Amino acid sequence: MKSYKFIIKGTVQRVYYRREVNQNAKKENFSGYVKNLENGDVEACVTCKEKDLQTFINILKKGSPKSIVTNITQTQCEQIFTRSFSAIY
Repeated sequence: MKSYKFIIKGTVQRVYYRREVNQNAKKENFSGYVKNLENGDVEACVTCKEKDLQTFINILKKGSPKSIVTNITQTQCEQIFTRSFSAIY
């Protein structure tokens, strides 16, 4: 398993984006977190099998009914997440 960090840009704050990503990631049994950044972007990190990565990216793209995702950047990260997915407030 590998860990990945994503920066999500667009209309992703104050539109229930974190809540929806958190709920959908939990449903799929992902481990990691999602949090708002001070610049208006959202950061999400996940530890998963490579075969499950696209499912997580689709959750990020979907967001919430009011969110508009314009860009997602992905990098690999060293931290391994083993607990249930969570939204950091």
